[in-house]
Amino acid sequence: MASWKEIVRSIAPTLGTALGGPMAGAATKFIADKLVGKAEASAQEIEQVILGASPEQLAKLKEIDNQFKLDMKNLEIDVYELEYKDRHSARQLFTVNIWPQIVLSTVFVLGYFGVLYFMMHTANGENPMLSNPVFTTILGVLTAAIPQILGFWFGSSLGSKEKTKSMTDGAPKA
Repeated sequence: MASWKEIVRSIAPTLGTALGGPMAGAATKFIADKLVGKAEASAQEIEQVILGASPEQLAKLKEIDNQFKLDMKNLEIDVYELEYKDRHSARQLFTVNIWPQIVLSTVFVLGYFGVLYFMMHTANGENPMLSNPVFTTILGVLTAAIPQILGFWFGSSLGSKEKTKSMTDGAPKA
């Protein structure tokens, strides 16, 4: 099942783009105000309305997208350019010295697996740390950080990276 943001992206591309970039708060509030009828609606309330939307409400979402596009144009804000600049700044990270990130990532991952190895290979097969809730909580936090490190270095897919590189190479220089 598609998430509410995916539905918005497919029906209202300008709002969908804004939801994925630095204008996410403004886009969410705009949807909440115009579709839900409550500017301070939570993300869960918006999700409920969009996932349970009738065809008429989805058509209204398209109208809301057009209004958002007009409002942004009147404010001289290009949502697509903002999203590009947001991603471009992240890509610029690799034009500077990234050795601190490499060293920290390596130390963290090696330390994590060292702790894991220590836990699994203790004398007599019993480890008093396994029953210590503080230690297991710390291990859980460390485990949760591993996907973030991998995501930082490997991102989504190779095809996506190649597409991004070709877009960056073809983009006009600021």
